[in-house]
Amino acid sequence: MRFRPCIDIHNGKVKQIVGSSLKDDGDEAKENFISDSKASYYAKLYENLGLTGGHIIILNHAGSPYYEESLNQATEALVTCPGVMQIGGGINADNAADFIRCGASHVIVTSYVFSGGEINFDNLAKLLKAVGKEHLVLDLSCKYRDDGYYIVTDRWQKFTDIKLNEKTLNMLSKYCDEFLIHAADVEGKQNGIDRKVATILGDWGGKPMTYAGGVHTITDIKELKWFGVNNLDVTVGSALDIFGGNLTLDEVLATIEEPLESIP
Repeated sequence: MRFRPCIDIHNGKVKQIVGSSLKDDGDEAKENFISDSKASYYAKLYENLGLTGGHIIILNHAGSPYYEESLNQATEALVTCPGVMQIGGGINADNAADFIRCGASHVIVTSYVFSGGEINFDNLAKLLKAVGKEHLVLDLSCKYRDDGYYIVTDRWQKFTDIKLNEKTLNMLSKYCDEFLIHAADVEGKQNGIDRKVATILGDWGGKPMTYAGGVHTITDIKELKWFGVNNLDVTVGSALDIFGGNLTLDEVLATIEEPLESIP
């Protein structure tokens, strides 16, 4: 398990939100924390701590009046600390290489690939041509519906028909370097991890994966390590003291370094 830092940007501000509350209409979201610092501040903080492989997520859609402001924040962070962070939000084949040139180690893609509820292999091929497999992270963020967990797009607002399971993971792993998975049902709620999502991912374990969603306590990190069979990396947002929470980076990093034990 590695710690993967995060920077979420909404309406031109670094924020922590409740993921399921996000709405494009009116650019609304339930907010846990709004920072007075820029995204570049957090990127530099992570770089100074030797933390890489984290993600910047632009939470405004491209048509939002706030999109350019959020994009500028993200771009400034990438330029300030090249190679430190990945970036997601509005990525497509036309702009993906621009973000890599700005300093992103990877681009993170959901809606462009999972369009119309299905996998758009044409768009996936265009992305691979633009940046290469080694620079691509597929975002498999999911919500529960009926008989399982399904990948969701458009800032977790739309369900696809693609189920998160071993078959899907095996198929998509051929096209990317890593997976990022927000358990969107618990994202930002600080009520604990989604054990079932962690189990699905951990039992597969075929590629680097970052789990996000619900981490609130040190016990949550230990549970994620257990249910994910130590095959998952973790990001922590609202619970960190740098985002108004109670956990320090030091204690999170120390817990991650501890050996896998029995379930807490």
